[in-house]
Amino acid sequence: MSKLSVGIVGLPNVGKSTLFNALTKKSVPAENYPFCTIDPSVGIVPVPDVRLDKLAEMSKSKKVVPAVVEFVDIAGLVKGASEGAGLGNKFLQNIREVDAIIQVVRIFEDKDIIHVHDKVDPLFDIEIINMELEAGGINKPILYVINTSEAAENKREVLSKIPGPYIEIDPIFGTGMDNLIKSGYELLDLITFFTTGEKESRAWTTKRNATAPEAGKSIHTDFQEKFIRAEVIHYDKLMEAGSYAAARAKGWVRIEGKEYIVQDGDVIEFLV
Repeated sequence: MSKLSVGIVGLPNVGKSTLFNALTKKSVPAENYPFCTIDPSVGIVPVPDVRLDKLAEMSKSKKVVPAVVEFVDIAGLVKGASEGAGLGNKFLQNIREVDAIIQVVRIFEDKDIIHVHDKVDPLFDIEIINMELEAGGINKPILYVINTSEAAENKREVLSKIPGPYIEIDPIFGTGMDNLIKSGYELLDLITFFTTGEKESRAWTTKRNATAPEAGKSIHTDFQEKFIRAEVIHYDKLMEAGSYAAARAKGWVRIEGKEYIVQDGDVIEFLV
């Protein structure tokens, strides 16, 4: 499948770049992922998934390749961006190119880090960004990322008024990063399926509700065009069996056709 990416947006000085740097410390080379770009403002970040490690252990795989999420560091937004203020036009163009948005919201006070509006008011900040996105004709899925680098007195009150799903992170200490990566993956409405063997165990990405041929396209376009059938077993059943051979003996490996909707955690062998 073509790449899907999450744009990281926020007002200046909210910790956006700190967050991006913390994420990219975990990043992997883009070469393994044919649709990914190599760009300093893009981080190709592996999705933490214990299931992949267990499959690799079971298959004694020589190589393990995780699913990834592409995070894009987007220039800081200022009021009036939709009318071209600051880097407004570039900002909006960059956002149009991503598939979902992580909006970083500063909740901490720090006299050494000035706030663009001279006061820390998270709900006002959210309102400005959402207004600019709306004025720019953008409404993509949004996850609010609350930067709690330091304790804020009114945190509980602010969190109760966030206008959508949110998570808390501390990019300075790197806490909450795994949760953020998984949340970004979910925001894109993606699921993971696996292939496993001695040569390689790999986590593949497809959109939720994809059919087997559509999911197969993630591996190779031929897998969609020339799809015949797929052998499928869910990760949980494969682990319960202990090996492919044992799973086959129990009759747990199913043959599925073109209409099959791939489930998160399916282990699949495509026949083309």
